Amino acid sequence: MRTHRSHFDKNPLKEDLNHILAHTEALWEELRGKRLFITGGTGFFGCWLLESFAWANEKLGLNASMLVLTRNLEAFQKKAPHLTDQPSIAFHNGDVRSFAFPRGEFPYIIHAAASLSSNLNGEDSLQIFETIADGARHTLEFAKQCGVKKFLLTSSGAVYGKQPPEIGHIPEDYLGAPDPTDWHSAYGEGKRVAEHLCVLNSKQYGFESKIARCFGFVGPYQPLTVQWAIGNFIRDGLNGSPMLVKGDGTPYRSYLYAADLTIFLWTILFKGESCLPYNVGSDMEINIRSLAEIVSSVFEMKEDVVISRKSAEMTIFDRYVPSTKRAQAKLDLKQEIDLRDAIKRTIKYITFKEGSR
Repeated sequence: MRTHRSHFDKNPLKEDLNHILAHTEALWEELRGKRLFITGGTGFFGCWLLESFAWANEKLGLNASMLVLTRNLEAFQKKAPHLTDQPSIAFHNGDVRSFAFPRGEFPYIIHAAASLSSNLNGEDSLQIFETIADGARHTLEFAKQCGVKKFLLTSSGAVYGKQPPEIGHIPEDYLGAPDPTDWHSAYGEGKRVAEHLCVLNSKQYGFESKIARCFGFVGPYQPLTVQWAIGNFIRDGLNGSPMLVKGDGTPYRSYLYAADLTIFLWTILFKGESCLPYNVGSDMEINIRSLAEIVSSVFEMKEDVVISRKSAEMTIFDRYVPSTKRAQAKLDLKQEIDLRDAIKRTIKYITFKEGSR
């Protein structure tokens, strides 16, 4: 590994990027001199993929390049100017459902668009479904024309539907599904369609389709104002407010730090078995009330956690927690950074960015 210093060594994510590289270094050689195309590259997942690609590309001298689909380059330049200034990263304007196909070969494609939405179950459910399904269809059409060899879809644990109370950690071979008559199912049903399109195209056209079913995460670049509890609690702490739990605090969730998420995604792209889905997330479950208490303790706050609603007697606790045994057994992937440390790293990054403005 090269050790020369550059402007990248000043990156506030340096520790995380070195962590990612240490766990993926052996994978990058096949990307040497190659081109990679990514959708969703300016979102939460995408920013981490861009950061880690640029870091590995420089440290290992890969001479690889990445083309990033975006609808608003100007906004992303304000968000992450150090990434838009990278010579190895270029941008392609367009909507994921209709973008003009760039010229040349792209042996690797990461389709990460629509992996995160501010209103997954809101009034725009039809648009959510159509964006996911049509975006996957259009990106796969491009894949067939650009000589793709490996195609990674960032899918979601939402494809399983509601997790049954008798299943503590939901495995990939669970054959449950969202309720197709429930309009709240638009996101999960869209991801199911996207997965099926990947499998059909892979079988018919001979490229490898990798499927990452993503669950809950925390880390820099994560929006703090949407419906994910952990981001809301970090926002409350940064504002000096009590941790507000909007429900009764009983649902169980789990959170993987973004650097570990990135290790999962690169490993699945390069080494994952084609058409075999892998859960991506943490198997360390925690209820929402306890999560709020942990975030509050990290901030060393004196205010109590505020619970909006009392839980009913004989409550069947809602769960959204993956089993990651397949990724552990087949790809040697596991959570490396624990939840408390993940929260601390996220707060440290946000505080640094706020202070540098």
